[in-house]
Amino acid sequence: MKIVMLAAGAAGMVCGSCLRDNRLAAALIAQGRNVLLMPLYTPLRTDEADVSVGDVQLGGISVYLRHKLPFLRHMPAWFARALSGHRLLSSVARFGSATRAEDLGALTVSVLKGKNGPQRAELHRLITALKPERPEILNLPNLMLLGAAGPLREALGARIVCTLGGEDIFLDALPEPHRSESFRLIAQAAEHVDAFIAVTRYYADHASRHFDLPARRVRTVPLGVNVERFQPADGPPPPPMTIGYLARICPAKGLHLLVDAFVALRRGGTHARLRVAGYTASADAGYLRESRDRIQAAGLGGDVDWVGEVDLPGKVEFLRSLHVFCVPTVYPESKGLSILESMACSVPVVQPAHGSFPELAGETGAGLLFPPGDLHALTDALAQLLGDPERRRGLGEEGRAAARARFTAERMAAETWRVYEEVLAGGEGARG
Repeated sequence: MKIVMLAAGAAGMVCGSCLRDNRLAAALIAQGRNVLLMPLYTPLRTDEADVSVGDVQLGGISVYLRHKLPFLRHMPAWFARALSGHRLLSSVARFGSATRAEDLGALTVSVLKGKNGPQRAELHRLITALKPERPEILNLPNLMLLGAAGPLREALGARIVCTLGGEDIFLDALPEPHRSESFRLIAQAAEHVDAFIAVTRYYADHASRHFDLPARRVRTVPLGVNVERFQPADGPPPPPMTIGYLARICPAKGLHLLVDAFVALRRGGTHARLRVAGYTASADAGYLRESRDRIQAAGLGGDVDWVGEVDLPGKVEFLRSLHVFCVPTVYPESKGLSILESMACSVPVVQPAHGSFPELAGETGAGLLFPPGDLHALTDALAQLLGDPERRRGLGEEGRAAARARFTAERMAAETWRVYEEVLAGGEGARG
């Protein structure tokens, strides 16, 4: 069975979807599966070896130009290839990361229209690139690419699988009428998809209802981490007690809540440090500045480490330096990869009780949950763990055991392969 997975680059960011897709492809290849990972939009950026191959398809520059400038919709093939070069796309990716979802409504609809929209030539280029690979199954990276599902199925004779990766946050932010039109096009194109794969039960259920997807075609395959790389420290980190945040620095991830909770802890007499790591897009530079200013105003500038981006060894070292991990998102998170990485390192977590966190942290016994947005409850949960070494140790051990038993990259690959086998064996009947 030949599988081609398409992975959408995130304009220079290290994003959870890129990490998951790259890790899944690498694990499948390691298991001897015939899998090819192909980048879309921009080159992938991951904290592990990039296993994607070939030219970037649906290159972000040419897609934008075809949408914005009608006279370029018939640009020569050589020019489109030049615009999709890895070096050029990488060099301009930082500008794309500053673009807001609110500004991308018309472009999203343009892509979702597939062969009936301005991206017809880009779709033809993608089909041309895929034909020599002769995939039996083609895995799309998200719902925003669903406009290509029908044409790809017809041209390649392949079954279509689509990963569900938290598209609701982006699509819900689109202005009208683009939001409603995007939802309509997604529901219409869903008939061409044999199976959808969500990484949590929460998002499988939410996406089915939110986007009017056929629930019988939605599968759940949990995320997987490399538990051999994410090893616990030899013993508890030295004092003082350290709280860690590792995620994109932006309002949606809730750093401001953690900053306020940390200030409240210190004012309440708890001696602790805060360590903050993660990518900051240019559009969020002001938000980071505000967070640092609040720390300075509280007189705690010397008690917070602003680590910035970390590579894989740096990420492991960061997690192993913590007593408690917390990313108090203000929206229901669909994935939660950093939670699993913390669990693999035996670091207990404190997370809001929404989205994927109840099944990742609550059901596994890996940490404490608090009502979303409740600053007092967040502060209290952090205080409980910081003051109870035995409870921290117990939650850390539970999390590590769950990561090794249920959330490995090898298990993610095996379960995904079973979905592919079911789709191929079922043919048209598998779609229901």
